Amino acid sequence: MPEISRFYGLVIRLYYSDHLPPHFHATYAGSDAKIDINTLSVFDGKLPPRALGLVIEWASLHQDELRAAFRQAAANQLPSKIKPLP
Repeated sequence: MPEISRFYGLVIRLYYSDHLPPHFHATYAGSDAKIDINTLSVFDGKLPPRALGLVIEWASLHQDELRAAFRQAAANQLPSKIKPLP
């Protein structure tokens, strides 16, 4: 599972050949959530509120890049890295 970004203890990953809807996996301190790229909503798992807020802030800045990275991973290609939050 390629890591595409890391910031403030959060790790953002995509799976190769993953299922729809387009989504990414965010992990923080042993918690994991799947987040829909189009709606930026959690559809599986859970993160602490502050961590989730940072993930949503980051994802809202990089939605187009996330869509492209998901397409790459779905095609079994290494997805592009995405800049972390400053």
